[in-house]
Amino acid sequence: MSIIEVSNLRKTYGSTVAVADVTFTVDEGEIFGILGPNGAGKSTTVECITGCEPPDSGQIRIMGRDPREYGRHLYELIGYQLQTSALPPTLRVQEAVTMFAALYPAPRDINELIDAVGLTDQRRKPFGKLSGGQKQRLSIALALIGNPRIAVLDELTTGLDPEGRRDTWGLIREIRDSGVTIVLVTHFLDEAHRLCDRISVIDHGRTAITTTPDALIRAAGGVTLEDAYLHALDIHRGSGKEQPA
Repeated sequence: MSIIEVSNLRKTYGSTVAVADVTFTVDEGEIFGILGPNGAGKSTTVECITGCEPPDSGQIRIMGRDPREYGRHLYELIGYQLQTSALPPTLRVQEAVTMFAALYPAPRDINELIDAVGLTDQRRKPFGKLSGGQKQRLSIALALIGNPRIAVLDELTTGLDPEGRRDTWGLIREIRDSGVTIVLVTHFLDEAHRLCDRISVIDHGRTAITTTPDALIRAAGGVTLEDAYLHALDIHRGSGKEQPA
């Protein structure tokens, strides 16, 4: 069952076309990856899905309804971890989670959530003293505090060391296993291969292909996902059309 449907999405900023024609669906309970080169339109796409930006044309459905029909209640359905975010350096972990919890009518238990994202020992630590991985864990906690059905995670592991990335991957799987549908925006191909049930590759604001990581590899002749991804981009740029799954 599709929990998110995006059809022929288009978004411009003046004369700049950020998203030209993006189409995909996200099934309930999956980890769905959005991949593409820098500037491809990935973040703009999720900004439209989460209601941060209104699309110029096309259609978005969240649980069968236009996001605008939900009004402010959309933020109770979708938790959004921004690509770049910052909090006051003196704000402590528990204070930040408590502050965000006050924005929702039925938030998750603050202490249970802090424990679930692995910040038990850092609950009194100021934001400015957290490591990069701990800041990302706090960012995930803030995206989940409202008990959302969907969590959108944008470039979650950028800047983390290998151990931090691997720990974060485990946390993402745990979130999905708890019943939350994950939309993961990433440019790390190993991350997409390890985590995602399906992926959509966006290039120059258009959907190049939507499929599973393994199917993309098979279609390219059994190479690595990185090679298969680059092959899909080459085909898309050569044809100018979305490739079949």
